[in-house]
Amino acid sequence: MPQLVFFAVVGIVAYVGYRAFVREAERVTARARRAEAEMRTGSHGTLVKDPVTGDYHLSKD
Repeated sequence: MPQLVFFAVVGIVAYVGYRAFVREAERVTARARRAEAEMRTGSHGTLVKDPVTGDYHLSKD
């Protein structure tokens, strides 16, 4: 029985680690795509509109 609990815990930790890895990879890929698009268009950043004030500011990565 302890082996079953051990393997269940290892499986859960592996799943959570995998999900965190995929989330981080998607974030890095999106940042690289934005940087590539900025280089292609010659811009110096991406503007994001603040929904509360309506002001634009540079996005923070």
